[in-house]
Amino acid sequence: MKRLFALIAVFGMLFFVASNTVVAQDPTGEATEQAVDSTATEEIDLAADPEEEAAAAAEENRSFHNELKKQFIDGGPVFMSFVLIALILGLAFAIERVLYLNMSTTNTKKLLANVEEALDNGGIEAAKEVCRNTRGPIASIFYQGLDRADQGLDVVEKSIVSYGGVQAGLLERNLSWLGLFIAVAPMLGFMGTVIGMIGAFDAIEVAGDISPSLVAGGIKVALITTVTGLIVAIILQFFYNYCVSKIDAIVNNMEDASISLIDILLKHNLKK
Repeated sequence: MKRLFALIAVFGMLFFVASNTVVAQDPTGEATEQAVDSTATEEIDLAADPEEEAAAAAEENRSFHNELKKQFIDGGPVFMSFVLIALILGLAFAIERVLYLNMSTTNTKKLLANVEEALDNGGIEAAKEVCRNTRGPIASIFYQGLDRADQGLDVVEKSIVSYGGVQAGLLERNLSWLGLFIAVAPMLGFMGTVIGMIGAFDAIEVAGDISPSLVAGGIKVALITTVTGLIVAIILQFFYNYCVSKIDAIVNNMEDASISLIDILLKHNLKK
């Protein structure tokens, strides 16, 4: 009996150990299979992601280009071309003005210090030489004033005022053309709107019935041309306001510098 119980106990222990081993191996096997499956899926995803991203990027670029071309054609090539020409010419004048105004900006304090030092060391001719070597309308105004310094301060002041008006006119040159294109671009868009509505009503008249498909084409043309004209006007308006603010700043510096030049000449005459 004892041997029987011992054999039963041994077989029970062996069965228990075997069952635990099988149970322990099954989750591991499942985990291994899951890990292999997940690794394969990740490899497939990683392999597919660059291709999908490249395809999506190409599709996005192609769709944007096609959409832009499609909207241009749908808006009517004639009126859209006029609006595009207005944008190109307006940007040309705007860029020219921005470059000219930035080149016309002068460090006024440094120029006044150099002119005063030249007057003290070399006289009027040395100060005129400093103005000749300095870029900008303020230096040109100084030169005109110094050129008439021997005729009295009243003549110098009148010369500065007169030549300052000339320089202000040069700063505002071509600005009216920029304003013209700002006004013309929305007008062209509104003209396209009117033409599109006329086309819609003509289609309704020919068909003898009001159909959404007939009206939608003309309204779409009207909206596209109007939006394009407004966008062009908004873009050019930013450049116009920048140029106006830049001109105001330069003119204010011209006036302040002219007053300072008169004071410098007065001190120079008193030292004689």
